[in-house]
Amino acid sequence: MTEQSAAPETQDAAARPANDAPNVAVAAPTETRGKVTRVEVIRPPAAGDGSSGEEDEGEGEEEAIEDWQILEDLPDETTDIELIHSRLNSNSVSKLGLQRFGPHLKRLCLRQNFISHLDPEIFGALTKLEDLDFYDNKIKHVGTALNNMTNLTTLDLSFNLIKHIPEEIEKHLTSLTTIFFVQNRISHIANLSGLAANLRSIELGGNRLRKLEGLEALVNLEELWVGKNKITKLENLDTLKKLRILSIQSNRITKIEGLENLENLEEFYISHNGVQRLEGLEKNIKLRTLDVGNNFIERVENVSHLTSLEELWINDNKITTLLDLEPQLKHIETLETIYLERNPVQATEGAAYRRKIILLLPQIQQLDATYVKQFPA
Repeated sequence: MTEQSAAPETQDAAARPANDAPNVAVAAPTETRGKVTRVEVIRPPAAGDGSSGEEDEGEGEEEAIEDWQILEDLPDETTDIELIHSRLNSNSVSKLGLQRFGPHLKRLCLRQNFISHLDPEIFGALTKLEDLDFYDNKIKHVGTALNNMTNLTTLDLSFNLIKHIPEEIEKHLTSLTTIFFVQNRISHIANLSGLAANLRSIELGGNRLRKLEGLEALVNLEELWVGKNKITKLENLDTLKKLRILSIQSNRITKIEGLENLENLEEFYISHNGVQRLEGLEKNIKLRTLDVGNNFIERVENVSHLTSLEELWINDNKITTLLDLEPQLKHIETLETIYLERNPVQATEGAAYRRKIILLLPQIQQLDATYVKQFPA
């Protein structure tokens, strides 16, 4: 038998805190952006940055530009502006002259800056925006600055200082399909009902949530990401019948329950919790990915009906036997990947661990982090 190492496919995203565990997801993967107008802002080096200052005069030097000059060469018809890590603060933004792009600008990215205040006079002129990105700034409140952006479909306010989901969003930004609030200081889910018609994905990972609430009206929601909070129970999800992805990793859940009405669920991530038993999935027959790694599960059970399952992550639990694998999983022809490493059974089986699993589950293509080639019959 030959085996080839395979890096597990994780739910990687820019809007996610670092975590050593490969399968902990706080946010959904960031979609690849299309062609954009990137503006490089040249700033004077900060004191003590290690610049030698020994270059010949006129060589390797670039004159720092003023804030008002940053966008001056762009035509009024520009539709896409990206100013990432440009050391912009609220005062700098007021000097950019963004208003003149209002009739045409569809995407504005101001990631990784120092913006704390949003001026309604500036942002109120950007009425054609569809995608607005404030990831990693110092924003506490949005106020009325975004109220005129009725075409906005994607809003990223991740890694800021927001304590409450702004009520202005549900009143004025009703076209939103995707919202990112990753890594803020939000303690309650509220002010979302007005977005019910169009909202498809919301990310609230890395906040201070203790309860799933305020979601009942979101009947068209397809993705809910609430990893790395302090949620203790799966509840108040019954109306989310279109939900395809539920990620509630790194919380305080002890039981899988409350999923009976989520019959369209395809991906369920509940690793790094306190789950003691694999159960509560009777109605979720469309599941393709099930991640219950890093819990306290003792047996592989109650999954034999998941005949569309492609990936099962059950590593780092309390499983002591392989006897359940064949009756629970062998008939699931779609199953390609299973993670069982760091369970007690791995040490118990020793060198026979891999061979036994591969023989019990002849359909799998990957066991733990390694691709496998089946033994001849």
